[in-house]
Amino acid sequence: MRVLLASLILAAASTSPLTAQDIDCSDPGNLPQQGMNFCALKEFEAEDRQLNTTWKRVFGELKARDAELGEPFRGMPDALLNAQRSWIAFRDGHCETEGFKYRGGSIEPLIVHSCRATLTRQRTQQLNSLLEE
Repeated sequence: MRVLLASLILAAASTSPLTAQDIDCSDPGNLPQQGMNFCALKEFEAEDRQLNTTWKRVFGELKARDAELGEPFRGMPDALLNAQRSWIAFRDGHCETEGFKYRGGSIEPLIVHSCRATLTRQRTQQLNSLLEE
């Protein structure tokens, strides 16, 4: 019994927790849940960076266009800013709601981060479409 216990303790001690360097997000389907959650978070962060880059470009262009317009045609940048603030609240609330189906489970972060990544990608496309003529 002592030998078995000692073996189990040694096995547990030699097993280290998963670190970011251990995770290959190119094949998340072959990762443990912790790895899939990590990759979903990284995907969301990448989509969010793209959204922020797009936002700066689109908002700046709309402000420049707005300055050239006369009344009553001005105001699109302000309307867009209000919409963006509302959209962020919607995205985060909607994705939190999606996660409630799995509340407390190890898959909940995957569901929430994946939802946020998807909606953020869609929003980036929506913003880009504002500059299409």
